[in-house]
Amino acid sequence: MLDYDEKRNYMRMNVDCDITYKTLDGSDEKRGHCTSLSGAGLSFIADTPFEPGLAMDVCVKPKKSLTPPMNALIEVVRCTEKAPDQYEIAATIKSIKG
Repeated sequence: MLDYDEKRNYMRMNVDCDITYKTLDGSDEKRGHCTSLSGAGLSFIADTPFEPGLAMDVCVKPKKSLTPPMNALIEVVRCTEKAPDQYEIAATIKSIKG
C-alpha cells in the first residue's frame, strides 16, 4: 500500500522496556513491560486488567541510562487479554511529571 496516510498525530514507536504502574487510589506499585510509546499515548503488558477511564501513574524505564525515565499520568483507553494473567493496556498520556 504505497499511498498509506497515517491517521495519528504522533508517530508510534515500538519499545522494549520496563514500566511501573499504580492506580491513583494508592494501590501497590506493579511492574510491567512497555511495548509502544508515542507523543500522545503508550501501551504496556500488565498482569491485571483495568477498565477504560481509569487514571494511573506510570514510570517508563528505558534500558539505557542515557535516556531518563518518563513519569506520567495516563488514562486507560483499552484493555485486551493476550493470555491468562497477561493484558495489553492502551492509554493516553494526560500529563508528564517532573
